[in-house]
Amino acid sequence: MGKYASIPQETEQLGKALLDAAYEVHTVLGPGFLERLYEEALCYELTFRNVPFERQKPILVAYKGVQIEGQRLDVLVGGTLVVEIKAVDALHPIHQAQLMSYLKTTGLRQGFVINFNVPHLREGICRAVL
Repeated sequence: MGKYASIPQETEQLGKALLDAAYEVHTVLGPGFLERLYEEALCYELTFRNVPFERQKPILVAYKGVQIEGQRLDVLVGGTLVVEIKAVDALHPIHQAQLMSYLKTTGLRQGFVINFNVPHLREGICRAVL
């Protein structure tokens, strides 16, 4: 495998399952609710689909040789996909930067920012691969 090794097939399948669940949530709820509600609904869908996940997963952040507690991932799917849930007017570069920080901190390679506050969910999905 080279510098740009491909994403494992299992992770790709988890990503598809995640996005299918997110589309279902958006189809049923539409835009306009709080992030917390979308997180709850997404976790319901993942459970219904037998997709493994952890909600509000605590992570440690390294800073000058110490590990700082207090940061959480919205959802961690299958132990490999970081999911940051948003309900904002538009995704901005800072949202992708936040996801990249989570990937670097956790050592994971792939994640999604999913903004549910859009007319069509495809406009609210940002995938990042480290």
